[in-house]
Amino acid sequence: MKILLVTMLASLPLLIAGCTTVQPWERGTLSDYTMRPDRDPMQDSLHEHVHFTREAAAGGRGVGGGGCGCN
Repeated sequence: MKILLVTMLASLPLLIAGCTTVQPWERGTLSDYTMRPDRDPMQDSLHEHVHFTREAAAGGRGVGGGGCGCN
């Protein structure tokens, strides 16, 4: 019980460190085009193809074919 309490107290600063308040003047930086995960369609297509080939399952983005990677 004591170890659990010490572990929880030790991990508390790590959990709190990820929480922040975004000021209105900082929101422009966070909404910039370079911060978007889907900014490169070619890279998205490649990642979807690799995922589809390895998992043999479509991710719902219009990728067709089997699990062999020959689509």
